[in-house]
Amino acid sequence: MQTWPSPRRTRRPRTRGRHRATPRATGALIATAALLVSACSAGSPSTSARGAAEAALAALPSSTPTALSSYYHQHLRWRDCGVSGFQCATMKAPLDYAKPDAGDIRLAVARKNATGKAKPIGSLLVNPGGPGGSAIGYLQQYAGIGYPAEIRARYDMVAMDPRGVARSEPVECLTGRQMDTYTETDTTPDDQRETDALVGQYRKFAESCGAHSARLLRHVSTVEAARDMDILRALLGDPKLNYVGASYGTFLGATYAGLFPHRVGRLVLDGAMDPSLDARRLNLGQTAGFETAFQAFAKDCVRHTDCPLGGKGTTPAQVGDHLKAFFRKLDAHPIPAGDAGGRKLGESLATTGVIAAMYDQAAWEQLREALTSAMKDNDGAGLLALSDSYYERDAKGGYSNLMMANAAVNCLDLPSAFANPTQVKQALPEFEKASPVFGEGLAWASLNCAYWPVHATGKPHRIEAEGAAPIVVVGTTRDPATPYPWAQSLARQLSSGRLLTYVGDGHTAYGRGSSCIDSAIDTYLLHGTPPPPGKRCT
Repeated sequence: MQTWPSPRRTRRPRTRGRHRATPRATGALIATAALLVSACSAGSPSTSARGAAEAALAALPSSTPTALSSYYHQHLRWRDCGVSGFQCATMKAPLDYAKPDAGDIRLAVARKNATGKAKPIGSLLVNPGGPGGSAIGYLQQYAGIGYPAEIRARYDMVAMDPRGVARSEPVECLTGRQMDTYTETDTTPDDQRETDALVGQYRKFAESCGAHSARLLRHVSTVEAARDMDILRALLGDPKLNYVGASYGTFLGATYAGLFPHRVGRLVLDGAMDPSLDARRLNLGQTAGFETAFQAFAKDCVRHTDCPLGGKGTTPAQVGDHLKAFFRKLDAHPIPAGDAGGRKLGESLATTGVIAAMYDQAAWEQLREALTSAMKDNDGAGLLALSDSYYERDAKGGYSNLMMANAAVNCLDLPSAFANPTQVKQALPEFEKASPVFGEGLAWASLNCAYWPVHATGKPHRIEAEGAAPIVVVGTTRDPATPYPWAQSLARQLSSGRLLTYVGDGHTAYGRGSSCIDSAIDTYLLHGTPPPPGKRCT
């Protein structure tokens, strides 16, 4: 897809305070390229908003349908994963919940047993977001070894790669070489030729996904993934689901709560999404979020003598102007990046690299160094590395299926934000007002789902989860990818939502260095006591 971060993707931050030490986008830095911003419907925003205000996700019956009984009573065969301390298994779920007899999908599961001697509280399912991020990778590389010792002592730590993701029958689309072309395509077209080239790449991506993953594309929705989670809950022997989800993982967790409110245990939704928004408003909100993050970076950058975008006294607006001028130079003349395959750093990859660093302020120093090398030494290697991390591209030119699964889920969950380039052009002033630096590119990135080979099955809706136990919703005031108002909105929608606010920068809050946030969440997970109403942390 494009070259920008998806509004729903969660990054693995490069540093995560006392708990994490990897870059996730979060593992990479979030997933910029296809900004799979699956945007809003072709209808007017007011019509979409009205429909969302009237509709709420309906709970499923509390009893298990007979047709699903075999899935809820299968036996998990745990085996060694090849990673010390972890076990893996494969579970089955119906490919189509409306037709359980039409075939299965196999889903990968991993766990690490509780380390304490006391009886475990139960299982704690984790999901890092995306959509498209590997929950198993997140468990093995971070949550299973980096969550607080007291949490790991009392819970069996568990992850399941959602359908279409990583180890769970992944969606497949482009080759590595084709993905290189896709991520390098100009997402700020200057003329009809460049517009046609961008649309051509969106079409090729969509057609390739349809050709290679036709069986899956109609059945990778968030609702289906949430129903898979309930099967796993039952197989683990837990009467209720305990869960920590970040970024898109909050949408997945909230969807579970809406479908199964009576089975909600202790749910933490960190870096929350707002399910009541259509794709266009999601994309526009994220565009404003990245501008907020960039303003914070700009203020910090000019305090350092090595800031290549301005010195002391330079305003954030001027910093933005300098960066845009640099992007324009790259658009006309890409620079060497030390890539073995001969790739150069152009505007699209450079923009992705900058956006990637917005997810975590710990990456700002790296971004300053990368910009300095590119702007002063004509060396694009640093920004290219940030971009590759964001896309989960390895040194051999291979890509994980992150961007492919990201598109598949987003384009199924919501109708496209725009139907054609004309609608994008009409919306440019609004997007550029939201972010003078990133608005144009993010608007064009919102076009990707317009060419998807299957129609969206989801639509905007509220999630109320009447009757659910207290659910903790975490919002960061200057979060670039999931703006703070989204957390406020989700907490208000949920009948038992409890908002926990982190006043600070970066994407998500748990494990990022705030002892106040960590203590509140740990207390909730260990004792079931949610933070008091209105609690704010720094």
